[in-house]
Amino acid sequence: MTRLLVRVLLAGLVLTLPRWLPGRVVALRMKIFALVNGEEGLPIPGERVGVEDFRRVYADPAAGGRSKGAALSDLFWYWLAPGPQVHQEHLEAGPRYDEVAKTTRHILVKTKAESEELTRRCAAHVLDRIEIGEGRTIRLRDEMMPVWAELYYELVFGEPCPPRARDLIVGHADDVVSALKCVRPRNMRRRARLTAYLRRRLADVPHPMPTRLTAEEQVFYLQGTFFNTAVVQMSEAMAHLLMIIAQHPDVQARLVANPDDDEYLDRVIDEGLRTYPLFGIAHRIATDDIELDHTKIDAGTVLLFSYPDFHHAGFERPDEFDPERWNPQPAAGFPARTAIAPVPAKKDVNFLPFGVAQNRACPARGLAPVTMRVVTREVLRRFSLASSAAHTRSIPNRGPVILTPRGSRPPSATALGALAARDRWEDVWRSLAQLVFGTYMVLDARHKRLCAKYFESLSSENPGGE
Repeated sequence: MTRLLVRVLLAGLVLTLPRWLPGRVVALRMKIFALVNGEEGLPIPGERVGVEDFRRVYADPAAGGRSKGAALSDLFWYWLAPGPQVHQEHLEAGPRYDEVAKTTRHILVKTKAESEELTRRCAAHVLDRIEIGEGRTIRLRDEMMPVWAELYYELVFGEPCPPRARDLIVGHADDVVSALKCVRPRNMRRRARLTAYLRRRLADVPHPMPTRLTAEEQVFYLQGTFFNTAVVQMSEAMAHLLMIIAQHPDVQARLVANPDDDEYLDRVIDEGLRTYPLFGIAHRIATDDIELDHTKIDAGTVLLFSYPDFHHAGFERPDEFDPERWNPQPAAGFPARTAIAPVPAKKDVNFLPFGVAQNRACPARGLAPVTMRVVTREVLRRFSLASSAAHTRSIPNRGPVILTPRGSRPPSATALGALAARDRWEDVWRSLAQLVFGTYMVLDARHKRLCAKYFESLSSENPGGE
């Protein structure tokens, strides 16, 4: 009897693992991160600096420090290696940053028509090769990465992306984002293969490269800015957007029925970026004191700007996805359940999908919405999407959906139930993997001190800094 009871209890414990274990493991991982890396930084919004001062502090000229002086930077440099010292997001303000930022803008500049045509061509080339079948599950982030690899390759090199280059870019970007999400340790050999390819192809880049960077640094700049951050961020953005569409049949039906309705698609994109912002915590270092009406932020403070907290503040039912909240005059049959009447300008609500213009806003902020529109339409023209998997901002499950040809029979309730169960159980092992790999990488980054050693070497060579 006792053995039977023990077996029943163990069986019950195992069967309920997906409900309770992942959350507890994540909490433990956060505690370990804090113990190893320190409780560093001032959360914004938070107790000292509220939502109302988020833009004010973010835009302050003194909130411009990027890496120097923050122990947290060692971890980010570790995740983004090789070459984080010349990554546009990690360069300190100065002539080198200005020249690098100018080069990035030059490479990204395209007319709207050129951007749409390039995106349509790259998307069609990738999407037409996706294998689909009844009940086949795909991972959205995996399927989106080749699209953006081909697009950014062509922006950089001015020619169609060969399969070998696409595979190298996707392999590198996947390794970086998997390490960032702690589902796998970083693999520097995998990243080095793209570095070697770019080194061989550097002379073929038709754009003027930053003259303040050495040839090796130019390679790292291209690898980090375009073939890491750009590919990863756009793949994540599209995974979130398509996951939303997969889980909101009414939204999907309206987009399919009205493929040329830019206004509605833009509302869907905006609401997706509000609900699942691309950036989690953006950290900056105060280079001088920042005076607010009620407090003073001391120079050297690490400022932790939380986009999710900011984007959810001031909205009714902030966790609910509702594109009609952006529509002052909703169409018949689509009531504005959470709309604010009249809908205020985006600059007047807590919505900064691409950052603050005064403090390193996303350089692709003009290109991203245009290209996201095109890819969404190309996907929906070919496929129907459905998903019952968990959808969180970090999307560590890579966005599993059931993909079927447009117009075919939708997946059954049984198939969707199986997808949900599979996702819950994957979350168990994934949370354990994140605990192990995340702890290892935090300790390894702390040991290597990539950022701290870099600035120490600069100080010894040049007391004046960069």
